[in-house]
Amino acid sequence: MSNKKVITQEFLKGERALFHGKDLVIRDSIFDDGESPLKESRDIELYGCMFRWKYPLWYAKNIKVNNCSWFEMGRSGVWYTENITVEDSMIEAPKNFRRCKNVMLKNVSFSNAQETLWSCDGVRMEQVVAKGDYFGMNSENIYVDGLNLYGNYCFDGAKNIEVHNSKLMSKDAFWNCENVVVYDSYIYGEYLAWNAKNITFVNCTIESLQGLCYIENLKMVNCKLINTTLAFEYSTVDAQIDSRIDSVMNPTSGRITAESIGELILEKDRIDPEKTTIVCRGAEKKDEV
Repeated sequence: MSNKKVITQEFLKGERALFHGKDLVIRDSIFDDGESPLKESRDIELYGCMFRWKYPLWYAKNIKVNNCSWFEMGRSGVWYTENITVEDSMIEAPKNFRRCKNVMLKNVSFSNAQETLWSCDGVRMEQVVAKGDYFGMNSENIYVDGLNLYGNYCFDGAKNIEVHNSKLMSKDAFWNCENVVVYDSYIYGEYLAWNAKNITFVNCTIESLQGLCYIENLKMVNCKLINTTLAFEYSTVDAQIDSRIDSVMNPTSGRITAESIGELILEKDRIDPEKTTIVCRGAEKKDEV
């Protein structure tokens, strides 16, 4: 039987209202005007609560959150915190979850996800909806299933990412990343995955202007490239594409298979065309300079 103290239907105001709180179950309560109400807290459960002011959970450990809401001024809500689970919750505030460790998000919506999930280690997301730029920057060890993201520059500089069943509408997604595998997902956005290393897409549909360039070890399996132009520039690539590719430009080396290629640009003064094998029913146009 739990020995935690139960707090119910409290209206908590003032700076550090429950500072250094331990072994608490907090239900149907409101954290209002006052910064850092649960700073340095430990072993806390929150149910049906509302965060209306800044910095509610900093330097905390072992936190369980269910059916709670972060309002717009609950910004920078969870920083430097370890072992936190958030389920069935709404987060309106930006800049949440920074430099955290072991974060679980399930059935969570971020209406303003700008600069959210930065520099975290150990993130699991299931059925998350987020809208905002620079989501997931410099984080690592990330597992995603069912992320719908509206926002540019997602996962910039992140490492060790596995993504399933997701939809990303994001310019410059996965830039500067390392060790990324994406399954059964849709990605739309210009300049996809530049300057990355060890990137794999399996059963994905991608639309991208000048995407998939400057990549070391790009692998694509059973993917579709829709309205994708100037792809693979300076990339080492093993790509099995189950569609037409509108244009391919200057891959460094590897193998590309496709139904057809609208335009194949191989500039001999920039790359060695002999290092890349191209297999398709027939390139409609081939330019070698």
